Amino acid sequence: MAGQAAAGAMNARIFLPAALLAAALSAPARAAPSPQAERETEQLIQALAQSGCRFERNGSWYDAAQAQQHLRKKLAYLRKRGLADTAELFIERAGSESSFSGKPYQVQCGRAAATTSAAWLQAKLVQLRAARP
Repeated sequence: MAGQAAAGAMNARIFLPAALLAAALSAPARAAPSPQAERETEQLIQALAQSGCRFERNGSWYDAAQAQQHLRKKLAYLRKRGLADTAELFIERAGSESSFSGKPYQVQCGRAAATTSAAWLQAKLVQLRAARP
């Protein structure tokens, strides 16, 4: 019986590192965002920060600087996990809705009607890409 326990312990010591290595090798590699994706995402955040628009999340309105701060935190969280490597994924996963409540974010500029932040950010992305030489 003691011999079987020792053999089982030996097998576990060999199997566990091999299993961890296999899991690490089979895990999908996290691609770093391309320089273009980094630039576009930063431009989107800056455009919102400089817009003078208000940003609504979870029923409260915030100024553009607070919106920028919030979106940067969400972006950092997603980037650590390899989940925002394009501007489109940033919009979808960080800039569109509250991960707490699931409610869509809103942007209101001046006296214009509020629009979803997803639509506002997508329109800005189109403008940024059109302005690029």
